[in-house]
Amino acid sequence: MTRLTPLLDRNEKFALTYSPTTLGLPAVPVVVVTCLDHRVDPARVLGLELGDAPVIRNAGGRVTPAVINDVAFLAFLAEQWSGGADTLFEVAVIHHTQCGTGLLADPDFRQRTAAATGLSEAALEASVVADPQVTVRVDVDRLRNSPLVSPKVSVTGHVYDLATGLVTPQP
Repeated sequence: MTRLTPLLDRNEKFALTYSPTTLGLPAVPVVVVTCLDHRVDPARVLGLELGDAPVIRNAGGRVTPAVINDVAFLAFLAEQWSGGADTLFEVAVIHHTQCGTGLLADPDFRQRTAAATGLSEAALEASVVADPQVTVRVDVDRLRNSPLVSPKVSVTGHVYDLATGLVTPQP
């Protein structure tokens, strides 16, 4: 028995009523980029079902080169499958309050993390979400200004408040 065993038991119950979704355009033309924090479950927070929308998660929900590459690939697929639609999808970048990456704002903690993980201090500092209203705007601009992302993709920023459960669009 492993720690995953109880989750595999849940999966068996899930599979009893599971209906597969075919590969193609998602039901909701939105790609969610958000944090991997266990307190942030975009499916529950946004009411997503299987097949609704792709979700990209990483520490802080930051727009990294890997995220930009994923969005560029998804845009290419959407372009192919839509037959050249004028608009493809919206990328909703969602940062949240009380993000654990905020701990990396402390230089001593960041240095210890770098030493323990082998990650560069610069990479760790780039993942910090101390003020989600600020960092989400930075990431929205980074994605909007990437030459890899199709101009047919719109990008919006939002902040999820862990205290209230509300997701608020940011200007």
